[in-house]
Amino acid sequence: MAQVSATATGHIYAEIIPVFSANEVSQMFFGKFSPGATGGEVILTPESTISVLGDIYAGSGTHNAAIFCISGDNSVTYSISLPTEPATLTNTASSKTMVVNNWVSVPESGIGEGNLENGSQMVYVGATLTVGTIEDNPPGLYSGTYKITFDFN
Repeated sequence: MAQVSATATGHIYAEIIPVFSANEVSQMFFGKFSPGATGGEVILTPESTISVLGDIYAGSGTHNAAIFCISGDNSVTYSISLPTEPATLTNTASSKTMVVNNWVSVPESGIGEGNLENGSQMVYVGATLTVGTIEDNPPGLYSGTYKITFDFN
């Protein structure tokens, strides 16, 4: 009797998902203000509202929270870790400094707080700027950097 055999073709699949990424869309800007005799704080919320505490005159013009676009695989959660240390802003002309701390975000920081509905989500970040006297913080542009970590869960 002759041996009978059959051959079948199997199929193999693999899917590459989008790379998890975070990009700054809008820079944090505390706006224009002037410190008085004792200084104080400028508080910028993730919703881009601003308030001042202490001896500070809030000037006119714009201010805005930082905005980051997080992208990756659809409907995946991620964690947000805000800075644990203050950031320093330095006056480009005089080298005088101010400190930024008390970071807040929407969605809130924490494990699994972000959700990539349709593969992306915006994260809004605010903070508090501590301002000295006019002698401590003379007029001029102050700038600095900070790091936020977004962990793909």
